[in-house]
Amino acid sequence: MPTKILVVEDEKSIANLIELYLKNENFTVFKCYTGAEAIRVIETEKLDIAILDIMLPDIDGFSICQKIRESYNFPIIMLTAKDEEVDKITGLTLGADDYITKPFRPLELIARVKAQLRRFTKYNQSNTYPKEDIISIGGLVVDKNTHQCFLNEKPLSLTPTEFSILWVLCENKGQVVNSEDLFKKVWGDKYFTNSNNTIMVHIRHLREKMNDPAENPKYIKTVWGVGYKIEN
Repeated sequence: MPTKILVVEDEKSIANLIELYLKNENFTVFKCYTGAEAIRVIETEKLDIAILDIMLPDIDGFSICQKIRESYNFPIIMLTAKDEEVDKITGLTLGADDYITKPFRPLELIARVKAQLRRFTKYNQSNTYPKEDIISIGGLVVDKNTHQCFLNEKPLSLTPTEFSILWVLCENKGQVVNSEDLFKKVWGDKYFTNSNNTIMVHIRHLREKMNDPAENPKYIKTVWGVGYKIEN
């Protein structure tokens, strides 16, 4: 099957140039000048990678990135004319995998596309198992079948309990999992007041391994008096 690439860029000359170089590599290209067109392609085609411009006339690239990450794990490369750190952080936080600033060399973009496709294929995020068994949130990839976890492409060494906690939080991304429900799902036992201390210890160990400090967490966030949630 040919590799299908979504290119979203409102500057037609740039979009055409990207399309030309990608087609020279025998990729199938879906070229869109607006966010609305891109959403239609995302919903109708089985894509392998997306290249998104941030500044678009209707829906910005960040919103499209969020839309993709609601349902799909394929790589996303963000394009922008701004050389601002905040844009890079925003894109990566929303789930983008790479970032390139315009003006760029077409061959550099092609190299980054190929690198992302290799990484994605390596982890088999959508080819071997159903999507619900592999969750990707930003740079975090959690595989329920193999009990493997990667953060920014580096493996995390987690205990079975730590993995189970992380999995429960990931499959409820953006939602608060209260401490009682978390305890029941992970330990399969009745929740008591001191059970929360057990959860807190494991959450602390998880954060240490993920380099995710409690004072300013990127992934695991505490909702005081309720429980925990993971978002990115």
